[in-house]
Amino acid sequence: MIYDSALDDLLQQVWNGRRVSSAEARRLYDLPLEELGALADRRRQLARASAYDGRGNEIVTYIVDRNINYTNICNVYCKFCAFYRTEKDADAYVITFEELDGKIEETLALGGTQILLQGGHHPKLTKQWYLDLLAHIRDRFPQINVHGFSPSEFVHFREVFNEPVEKIIADFKAAGLGSIPGGGGEILVDRVRERISPLKAMSDDWLGVMDVAHRLGLSSSATMMFGHVETVEDRVEHLERVRAQQDRSKGFTAFIGWTFQAEHTRLHAPTIGAHEYLRTQALARIYLDNFPSVQSSWVTQGQEIGQVALKFGANDLGSIMIEENVVSRAGASFRMSVADMHRLIGELGYEPRQRDNWYRLPN
Repeated sequence: MIYDSALDDLLQQVWNGRRVSSAEARRLYDLPLEELGALADRRRQLARASAYDGRGNEIVTYIVDRNINYTNICNVYCKFCAFYRTEKDADAYVITFEELDGKIEETLALGGTQILLQGGHHPKLTKQWYLDLLAHIRDRFPQINVHGFSPSEFVHFREVFNEPVEKIIADFKAAGLGSIPGGGGEILVDRVRERISPLKAMSDDWLGVMDVAHRLGLSSSATMMFGHVETVEDRVEHLERVRAQQDRSKGFTAFIGWTFQAEHTRLHAPTIGAHEYLRTQALARIYLDNFPSVQSSWVTQGQEIGQVALKFGANDLGSIMIEENVVSRAGASFRMSVADMHRLIGELGYEPRQRDNWYRLPN
């Protein structure tokens, strides 16, 4: 084997916590999986240096929340989505407040602290409908955080309401919106987005919404849905764009990556397995040096790989997801309970702790 001093120097600098470039990230991606995983685990430790309990045990967190899709009617027809319906479909719906209340009450009874509220891009719902929805949740369930409306939804609202995104987000925040999920990120490379979701917000719009939200005091997550028509270089470009945004606005709480699920979708692309999922997550942890947290994706990979991902840069096991409709429509059917979370985290020697959306631990 030929000794590569440049690579050896890069690995040492990664171990020490130095920021890596896009070209360096591409080289790291080709490392043996166990070596890349060890570097990501080291960067996890550096990023979460204070995440210990009073006995010196490392903490791995999770959240109890519920995904509530307020409508499945959508007019952007993403090729990778098996959830959307048109207004004419027999199973199209818009949630009633009574149905919403039942779902939130069940979430609270199970110890939940948050709902993830997202829908399709409904062409006819008014701004007042959304404001009434948020105010209803705030007034009836003040203890629940509404983590709602992805950037692509806000771009859609901008067109439907004919108002600037800044005013819409400010009004939604005043009505009760607590934070924004990173849904609709897919791959932040327009060439890719034009292939898989040409009617959806492009990269600059997605990032622009996040910039506005962060300036208005709303935190958000950043996501990446990969393993379809993109290249590894596209994934690195995606990471570069969210890292640069975090440098500017500092509002991302975590990065969440998951793999494309093909069943019942119109996107004809080969799906990828656990090996490539772990490799990509590890690279994300190394690259995103300004992100405090990286979340494991057990929803698409299953409990066992979700657990393994905690050794590949993740410090959070995500949500038990009392309800999840979008990814499951595309073939993912894995489930998780709080007991499962505690077992998976504890088996690795970590201390499991429930958190809120801002990664705060209860007293």
